[in-house]
Amino acid sequence: MATLHSGIAASPGIAIAKAFRFAAAEHDTPANTKAADAEAEASRFREAVRAAQGEIEQIRQLTEKRLGPQKAEIFESHLMLLEDPDLVDAVLDKIAGEQANAEYALYEVTAEVVEMLREMDSEMLRERAADVKDVSGRVMSHLRGKPYAGLSGLTEEAIVIAEDLTPSDTAQLDLGYVRGFVTEIGSRTSHSAIMARSLELPAVVGAGSGLADVETGTVVILDATEGKLIVDPSERELETYREKKAAYEERKAKLKLLASLPSVTADGERLELAANIGSVEDLAKVLENGADGIGLFRTEFLYMGRSSIPTEEEQYQIYKHVLEKLGGKRVVIRTMDIGGDKELPYLELPKESNPFLGLRALRLSLKREDLFRTQLRALLRASTAGKLNIMFPMIAVMSELLEAKRILAEERAKLEAEGIPVSDSIEVGIMIEIPAAALNADYLAREADFFSIGTNDLIQYTMAADRMNESVSYLYQPYHPSILRLVRMVIQAAHKAGKWAGMCGEMAGDLTAIPLLLGMGLDEFSMSAGSVLQARELVGELSKQQWAGLAEEALALGTQEEVKKLVHAALNKD
Repeated sequence: MATLHSGIAASPGIAIAKAFRFAAAEHDTPANTKAADAEAEASRFREAVRAAQGEIEQIRQLTEKRLGPQKAEIFESHLMLLEDPDLVDAVLDKIAGEQANAEYALYEVTAEVVEMLREMDSEMLRERAADVKDVSGRVMSHLRGKPYAGLSGLTEEAIVIAEDLTPSDTAQLDLGYVRGFVTEIGSRTSHSAIMARSLELPAVVGAGSGLADVETGTVVILDATEGKLIVDPSERELETYREKKAAYEERKAKLKLLASLPSVTADGERLELAANIGSVEDLAKVLENGADGIGLFRTEFLYMGRSSIPTEEEQYQIYKHVLEKLGGKRVVIRTMDIGGDKELPYLELPKESNPFLGLRALRLSLKREDLFRTQLRALLRASTAGKLNIMFPMIAVMSELLEAKRILAEERAKLEAEGIPVSDSIEVGIMIEIPAAALNADYLAREADFFSIGTNDLIQYTMAADRMNESVSYLYQPYHPSILRLVRMVIQAAHKAGKWAGMCGEMAGDLTAIPLLLGMGLDEFSMSAGSVLQARELVGELSKQQWAGLAEEALALGTQEEVKKLVHAALNKD
């Protein structure tokens, strides 16, 4: 009889294959025996670390080749972990101070670090525990002379079942055989989930401990669009899902036909459906899906996974390349949004008790003008290669915008004095992601050429709820009337000043939110490249005039549930 397991749909798709039960190498607790020669034991540990570094570098290179440098950054951080004094030096200190053997010292230090991370409020930091275990397990394998368990040896099509998959496990999946995976733990933001989406591999995470009963060789159905795993399905269920899989693939093919068409509503309104990118490698998906431009180019990848600040020339070449590839379509490049969850060891920033509300984004740029001016010079030099918009993140008050514009004007003047051409049609705008900026949008519109609403942060700051914290995740409500009213306020302020308003948060690609945003007059929707075609299909079925009235009704409601009910009823009616 079939068994159903439910989890989080992390990467969409449908797959049918035999299960392959993957168990990462579990190391027994090492005996706490004294080392006869502490120095020799320390040398043995250092050698194991070097061997692990060599393996991780190979995985990093493989990942960069398959997915690009941004996705390979996780292995840069793994390499940095093997130089981290909190881990490596702590093991060496335990060997020297307690004459512990290397295996026991590594086990004890790893356990302490993992326990500390798992108690953190931030989900991102809790997931960092998996990285520490991954790296530590690789070193332990070398200490014990056992090969590190991997997933590269499959010989037939399979759906991988595991308690969890580390980044290195996921990066080495053989796509010739692996048709998808399901894990007992994890979230949509875990590294394995992010990589699965990049690989376009169906994946469900957080399906619970019941998965431990799934045996290798059992036929399973993975419905990663619904977050389901059906174990030992009946012939009827198999036939149903073969049809669903065929329909899913056919729909994907039909959506691809929309890539060459404009983004136009049913009543003839032209919109801009742009894409968010986080690296140059993401450009392929932007072009493949026919996005109308780039609404958010996150430049943080230039600064991360390295030991020094990127030069002006490095940045210039990348910005120029992206602008040229877009062939005259708008490219909104956000200045560096470093800080918060994006730490750079080489900047030696002070530790903060609440970094998400601290020295980050434009605040850091204004504090470190050397970094800011270098980035602005690179952007200005590249501006003649296409249609460049520069966007400043995390603006709270007008003085920040004026200061950023002053520095930008100074760098433009310097370049022109050097005889270097700069475009005279650059638009300079801001992200609206702080409630104070949304409430003061009419004033900020005097100095900004455009607004782009960053709903990910705007929602969590408005609701005072960390979107990565599972305990308060119910408060992350993009359709709540309070959020909708802030969004409308920003759009109206922009239009009143003759400016355009876009959105670059997850909400912009949300099929429930899009009709309301259309009705409120949003000009530009920027989303993941993979969401563009679905959004274009939906927009083509909507009347802006009709949804203007329905948006007004939604704004008068009191709860997110009421808003969702209104939207879904109207869409079904259509």
